[in-house]
Amino acid sequence: MSKKTQGRHTGTKDNEILIPSFESFLKGGNPIRAASSILPSALFHHVVDQSSTAISITDTHANILYANPAFSEMTGYAIDEVIGKNESMLSDKNTPRSVYQALWATLKRGNSWCGLLVNRRKDGTQYLAEVTISPITDDDGNLSHYLGIHRDISELHKLQKKVMNQKALIETVVDAAPVMVVLLDQNDKVILDNHAYKKLHSSFQGKEPTDILITALREKMGKKYDDFRKNHTAFENQEISIDQGGKHESRWFSCSGVWVEEKDESIIGFFSSDKQNYLLLTAIETTSMKRQQEELRRTAMRELIIEEEWGQTMRETMAGAIYQFQKPVNLIAAATGILGRRKDDKNENTALKNVLNQALSSGQEALKTIRESMPSKPDDRRTPLNLNQVIRDVLSISTGRLISQGVVVDWKPAMVLPALLGSEKRLQGVFKQLIDNAIEAMSKHRHSSRELTITTFADDQFVYVTIKDTGPGIPEELRVKVFEPFFTTNPGKKGAGMGLSSVQEVINDHAGSLIIDPAFQDGCCIRIILPFSAGSS
Repeated sequence: MSKKTQGRHTGTKDNEILIPSFESFLKGGNPIRAASSILPSALFHHVVDQSSTAISITDTHANILYANPAFSEMTGYAIDEVIGKNESMLSDKNTPRSVYQALWATLKRGNSWCGLLVNRRKDGTQYLAEVTISPITDDDGNLSHYLGIHRDISELHKLQKKVMNQKALIETVVDAAPVMVVLLDQNDKVILDNHAYKKLHSSFQGKEPTDILITALREKMGKKYDDFRKNHTAFENQEISIDQGGKHESRWFSCSGVWVEEKDESIIGFFSSDKQNYLLLTAIETTSMKRQQEELRRTAMRELIIEEEWGQTMRETMAGAIYQFQKPVNLIAAATGILGRRKDDKNENTALKNVLNQALSSGQEALKTIRESMPSKPDDRRTPLNLNQVIRDVLSISTGRLISQGVVVDWKPAMVLPALLGSEKRLQGVFKQLIDNAIEAMSKHRHSSRELTITTFADDQFVYVTIKDTGPGIPEELRVKVFEPFFTTNPGKKGAGMGLSSVQEVINDHAGSLIIDPAFQDGCCIRIILPFSAGSS
């Protein structure tokens, strides 16, 4: 600061100016210290007068000593109508007495008070005022005046209430809807949900429903789901199934998803266009309708399986007959060959050869007739299928027999399984035969506990099925032999039926494997491994 400038501010500190106090500037009184330069006292009067914020000054009893034009405009009173009047002239009975009691208690402690008051204009209309009242003290620290700053926030209040009411209305409607609604962030974390979702949460034993639903959607939609997330597109009416196992039936949902945007609410985002994307996922449970459809499908399927079991029995019986009939035919063919090589006693050999040739021809014709009469194998077309559904269908068909034999089923499926490419009819036959074998083994076992446990799970490449029963098990020396054609551990059916060989054939055709677990000691444990993409037959 220059010496000349310092001379004009004798008695002041560097970088300070003299500014009149608020009450003194109205009277042209003494200045107080401020920075930079001396401002004319009239400037403060103009600042207050031209302020868009309503300002008033009262004595210690709230009698108005000063009000600016904004105060007059807000209240509807002319300035000369309020000077000398008490601020209570603006009060409305809708402001609770407790608010004024808190206001005065705060001011008497020497503190500023800020709050909302319902006030009344000159024309009788009401408005919501945001008021800040600060106590003003004199040079000796004694209370001398009150400074009031008033702001009409009626429109802001109405807007806030409207937004809140709309939000409450939307939440009420969404909560009342039978449709599950959930909002997820980019990491699939739940941001908002409704009552239907919470109900679903409890029915899934505390597991996050969105984790299960999204896993099922990924399996159902495949690459389309990845594109949906990447490009923020939409999908609708994607039907998925979830199997909880045990006594729970499969549950079906029709899901739709759409992305919504939210602009950045932070201060730094005021001038930017940053936004956050959220996934709005809705799901309608279609289990009831699906169960009706499934019941009709299972009724038709029972008839087909009964027909296929009859066909399989006929094929096995005829195959057994061919196997048994082929032996003498082979012997006749061998004898005919031997006689054909002999040269002595031609007349006798010729007669015998003729007889043998006739017998051989008749035998071969009979074998041909049996082969041609054998029922054809089921359609082996491969389609994407849910192995949980295949097993549940078989359990449904076998319910009567399971109950009659006192067998308790412990069904432990993976809640979501990837689609498996396979022959539905042939795989149904596999699990029907394995379950029938288990029931038969347990029915002949004297152990009081008859339990059938079926478990499914999957990794990145395979689906795994484990079938355990509490029967007598398969002795170690027979664990290879049981896969031979016509072998059975049931003496009463010796030589009849294909045993596990037909099961092994179907599993092999699906590029899978079947293992009898040698470590399982409480019955029989069969493990089946099937790849997602089955081999050709």
